[in-house]
Amino acid sequence: MYKKLKVLDLFCGAGGLSLGFSMAGFDVVAGIDNDKEALETYGKNFPKAKAIYEDLSCLSDSTIASIDKVDVMLGGPPCQGFSIAGKRDEKDPRNQLTQSYLKLVALVNPKAVVIENVPNILSMGNGAFASRIVDGLSRLGYLVSVEKLNAADFGVPQNRRRVFFIAFKNHDIKLLDFELSKVSRPVTTKEAIDDLPLLDDELGSPIMTYSVEATSEFQKKMRSGSQVLTNHEAVAHKQRTKEIIALVPDGGNYKDLPIELQGTRKVNIAWTRMNSERPCFTIDAGHNHHFHYKANRVPTVRECARIQSFPDTFSFEGKRTSQYRQVGNAVPPMLAKVIACKIKGIIEVKNGV
Repeated sequence: MYKKLKVLDLFCGAGGLSLGFSMAGFDVVAGIDNDKEALETYGKNFPKAKAIYEDLSCLSDSTIASIDKVDVMLGGPPCQGFSIAGKRDEKDPRNQLTQSYLKLVALVNPKAVVIENVPNILSMGNGAFASRIVDGLSRLGYLVSVEKLNAADFGVPQNRRRVFFIAFKNHDIKLLDFELSKVSRPVTTKEAIDDLPLLDDELGSPIMTYSVEATSEFQKKMRSGSQVLTNHEAVAHKQRTKEIIALVPDGGNYKDLPIELQGTRKVNIAWTRMNSERPCFTIDAGHNHHFHYKANRVPTVRECARIQSFPDTFSFEGKRTSQYRQVGNAVPPMLAKVIACKIKGIIEVKNGV
């Protein structure tokens, strides 16, 4: 009988990577994070996995001892120290968490390792941070492939570019090819969320029903198994804010506003509308400057989750600001599944499964 490959997810957050690997047939045994509300979400959606509240930089001996032998280790260390939105400080302590990750790799010795981060990690310190990861894994006996992937190429309705360090111990990384997994046409924002209640003149409620049928294959996939709609409550904007949003067309931004209003928010992403006919821009951990392509409001947590490719059966816990952060920090599950299937195939070929 085939035994499922076991997965440990570090910096697990809400569990985007875990969900993708679970969808690919892996057995997710544990997730570790120091965000309590994210772990509440993780525990609810992965009831058979251990949800461990701990800081990876100082894992206790008892936690290490409690981790079962796993086949694959996953992790997306906090990316604020590497991102364009952040200060890109090479001395940011969050940037040192990748080294803590590598220390645990040495202890656990999995068959495969995945480290996810923003593309700017490749240029930080003139490439020193990325080299440190590759060299560290190489010294532990791993062959490493550095993959720059855009989620939109794999059916996620979002232009989200991320770097994945994918490493194998005693496996051939030449078999790791993502080209054949790309979709022929990207999924648009409208195809992702236009079946959800618009909530332009109402705020919604914690639990809602679907008011219309799914209108796209993506929506049917997201709604599969879901009887009710959760996390779909609108933010109550001031009337003046809604009036300004209304001046921005589908796919537009602050440049479409009258000149006297263009400087009302001092960020270059201000007053940006989603484009209904294209994949969405990158969903981030905040929600104050991006707006629905039709409704005069920021997207709901559920709309952001859809754009991240979380199914409607996946619910988010904690305060709403935390829910937005959990969604924005996650790896899109559909992209994670593609990576998981590649890893599974390589390990199975090696093991003659």
